[in-house]
Parts: sequence; structure tokens; C-alpha cells
Amino acid sequence: MTDFVNVKQLVNAIKIEVVSGNEVALARKITTADISRPGLELTGYFNYYTHDRIQMFGKKEVSFSEKMSGTERLRIMRKLICDDTPALIIARGLAVSDEMKQVAEEKNVPILRSSVPTSRLVGEVSSFLDDRLAKRTSIHGVLMDIYGLGVLIQGDSGIGKSETGLELLKRGHRLVADDRVDVYQKDDLTVMGEPPKILEHMLEIRGVGIINVMNLFGASAVRNSMRVQLTIYLESFSNDKSYDRLGNVAHNVLIVGVEVPQLRIPVKTGRNLSIIIEAAAMNFRAKTMGFDATEEFSRRLDDLILQNSSEAEA
Repeated sequence: MTDFVNVKQLVNAIKIEVVSGNEVALARKITTADISRPGLELTGYFNYYTHDRIQMFGKKEVSFSEKMSGTERLRIMRKLICDDTPALIIARGLAVSDEMKQVAEEKNVPILRSSVPTSRLVGEVSSFLDDRLAKRTSIHGVLMDIYGLGVLIQGDSGIGKSETGLELLKRGHRLVADDRVDVYQKDDLTVMGEPPKILEHMLEIRGVGIINVMNLFGASAVRNSMRVQLTIYLESFSNDKSYDRLGNVAHNVLIVGVEVPQLRIPVKTGRNLSIIIEAAAMNFRAKTMGFDATEEFSRRLDDLILQNSSEAEA
């Protein structure tokens, strides 16, 4: 979990102009992804003012403040800009008032500016902060990008997850994380996965050791993060256990509060797991697009039964 992001990281991430603020000001901590657009505050109502958030000024806020006298604007800015305010952001490339600059310099609060429209800028800043401030947890597995689908391969230790990941790499797919995957909830329906920094681009193969996928396969073979859309659990094959053969049994697993579909694949000598996982990923994508082979098979079976019944009656 990341407890905070500093202003400089935000500036570098979304390429925003620093109007004023030294290195100390840019080191200020941002601890919440919520953004405040001061409206009532500009009229002097500060009862429920959230001063510890980034303050965003768009066309409405700037044009309203421009109608104030210099003295009134200075008074409002002294109440608006607090010691724990992370930063002020001006959208649409609008002008910064002298009073805002004066108070910001007194409190050592940075002023940032972007030419991007306000609503879009709010979305960009919120998206960056949501990702960086989200609570993270680690799970065991190999996360791969297979045909643009985030597939998390899990299973018992030593069953061959990393070896399968290596085979998928050779088949042109991309590695996100091996062994340990840091996951976090982006929204109610989305869980993201990424590698811990120490394991970034690394893959461990028993008997070989740790390999650097970037060096061996190139930059196109790795990704820094990926949405987890499907999990595949590899388990040792057992004659005493029945397995889904039609694909009509739905399983979900809960990952950081989000339900993710899961397929359980038995591992047996001679099975080419990489090709099976490829096919599973393609079939899952086809289902999400409305093409369900199981339903088609059931329809054909129903038609055949109906046809045989009609011939028997005749």
C-alpha cells in the first residue's frame, strides 16, 4: 500500500506546468485521491471546507474570483490556502491572480497549471491518484497478458506456473508478474495487477534460476500492469475427481473485493498447458463477446434429440 504521493510525482505523471513552488513545496504529500473544486468557499462559506485536498480551479472558479476586489480575493485566498493543502491546480491555462500567488508563496503551497479542460483534468488527476493510493495486497501466481487479456495463473507450488509462463512468452505473449503479484482494486468491477519493483521483468525457472525477460525477449515481452480478467488454477490430475468437460460450470474467486472468473485445469503428463491456457483465454474472450460454444453445443444436442424423436414417431 502507498500511503501518499508527493506533488512532484503528480507533475511528472501528467506533465503539468509548475507556476510556483520550490522543491520543498513539490515534496508535499497527497494522501487522498479526492479533489475539491472550491465553489461556496469563494463566497466565504468555509464550514465544511476540505482543505487537505488538491484544490482545482476551472473557468467558473477563476471567472468568479476575478469579479472580486483585490482585498476580498486576498482574504478568501488566506482562508482557502492552508498549511496542509497539497497543491492548487489551474485548468484551461487560465491566469493565476497575484493574490493567489502571494498566499501560496507565504504558505509554500505549489501552484500547478494545465491547458487541459477542467473535467478532463480532474479525471486524469483522479485516475493517477486512485492507482497510486489504492490499497495493495500480494497474491501468489503468474500474471500474463494473453491476447490482450489479463490472465492470472495460480496453483500449488512446483506445479509449473513459471514454466508455463515461459512457454507463453515464447509464443508471443507478455509477462506482467511472476511468483508475487501486487493487486489492488481500481473500482467496483476492476482489479489491477503489477509486479513488485524487486521482481519487475523477472521470471524464476527451477533448475535455471532467475531470468530477465526484458533482456532475453525484448521490451515487447513485458508489461508493467494489467487488469486481472481471468484466473486459471492449475491442479494435479486425479482419477477420483470429476472435471468440467462442457464449460458450463461457472466459478468465481474474490480478489481484493472483486469477483473474477476462474477456470480449474488439471495438470497431467503430456498436456501442453500453454496451448490450453491460450485456448481458454480465447474462449473466455469469445464468451464475453456473445459467442458461447457450450450454448451452441446444447442447442445442437436439443435439435438432434428433437429430430430423433420426430423420426421415431414417424
